Amino acid sequence: MGVEKQVIRPGTGPKPTAGQNVTVHCTGFGKNRDLSQKFWSTKDPGQKPFAFKIGQGSVIKGWDEGVMGMQVGEVARLRCSPDYAYGAGGFPAWGIQPNSVLDFEIEVISLE
Repeated sequence: MGVEKQVIRPGTGPKPTAGQNVTVHCTGFGKNRDLSQKFWSTKDPGQKPFAFKIGQGSVIKGWDEGVMGMQVGEVARLRCSPDYAYGAGGFPAWGIQPNSVLDFEIEVISLE
């Protein structure tokens, strides 16, 4: 499957290019294989927006490919197949089971 994108709110700014720093708000769903259960959010108390260099493999493949097609200001839900998320290893600390499909609600805040 890879990554599937559902736009929640269109953006009005530019799209990122490989190598740019992208800052996002993100909420991840799929704890214990339940896509309604949140496992992490930058909007939780004590958390901050998340910044990463896009197109460099520093985040899961679903983010690298999914966020690349988003505009600043856009909010979208990305559904990532296991090979585009945490794969066979999962992420046990967050309750992500091996080979889990995950959903991420992402808002692109800024590009540098």
